[in-house]
Amino acid sequence: MSDAAPPDVSDGHAVDRFVEIGSLTKVVTGTALARMATSGVVGLDDPLERWLPATPRTGITLLHLAQHTSGLPRLPPRVSRRDPYATFDRRAVHQLLSRLDAIAARPPGRQEEYSNLGYAILGEALATAAGTTYEELVTEYVLRPLDIAEVTANPDPSRRLPAMGRFGRPRRPWTMHGAILPAGGLWATPRAAADLVVRLLVERRLGDPAPSWQTAGTLRWHNGATRDASVFAGAMDDGRWVLIHRLNGAPEETDQAGVALLKRRRTAS
Repeated sequence: MSDAAPPDVSDGHAVDRFVEIGSLTKVVTGTALARMATSGVVGLDDPLERWLPATPRTGITLLHLAQHTSGLPRLPPRVSRRDPYATFDRRAVHQLLSRLDAIAARPPGRQEEYSNLGYAILGEALATAAGTTYEELVTEYVLRPLDIAEVTANPDPSRRLPAMGRFGRPRRPWTMHGAILPAGGLWATPRAAADLVVRLLVERRLGDPAPSWQTAGTLRWHNGATRDASVFAGAMDDGRWVLIHRLNGAPEETDQAGVALLKRRRTAS
C-alpha cells in the first residue's frame, strides 16, 4: 500500500483482515509516550523508578527506553525458541525490575541497542502512570485521536489472517498479548496500519513523530516481524509513503521491497 497506487494484494492477503504487525507496535507505544508527556501525565526524562518503584536507580528514563538507549538487552532472559514470550507476563516483568542494574549491558544513554525488553518495561510504566491497561491507554492517546479502530491485541478469530504451514494448515501465532505486547504484540488490518503511517508521518495529526521511528535521511520508518509475518512502514518528508505486509516472508526482503518502492518513486519524480 502506498500513496502512488491502489493497494496491491496477492496470494490470499487482504487489507481488511487482522495480521500481526510485530514491532510496528513500538510506534504506537512511543506515540502514547509522547502524547502522555505533552499532556503532563509523564515526563520524557522521568526516571523509570518514578513509575515502577521496584526498579533500582539505574539512570534509565522513559525516553531511553523509547530510543533503545537504556542499555537493556534485546530480549528478556530465558526466552524459548518455539514461543518466546509465552511465559513473559506482568509478573515476570516485575520480577526483573529489581535487578535491572545487573541485566543492563551498559549505562543508559551511551549506545543504541534495539530492545524488546525495554519496550515491554516502557509499556508497563506507561500503564502504571495512566492507571489503566496498555490497550486502554493506546486507545485513548493514539488510536481514538487518529480515528483508527482496527488495531488490537485480541482480534476476533474469524477476522484473523494466519500464515499457512507446510500442509496448508493455519499456523498458531506466537503468544504476544502478555508483557511483550507494547513491544510487538498488536494486530491490525493492513489498511489500519497504512492509516497509522499516513496520519502520524504525513498528516502529523498528533504533532511531531514519536521517538520510536527510525530515521535515514528524510525517511522515517519502522519494521516488524514475528515468526510468520513481516511489515515495513515508512514515509518521506515530501509525503511519499509505503506500507508492506507479508505472511511467511523474510523480514529483510520486506524491508528491501519497501525501500525500493520509495526509491523508484523518487527516481520517477
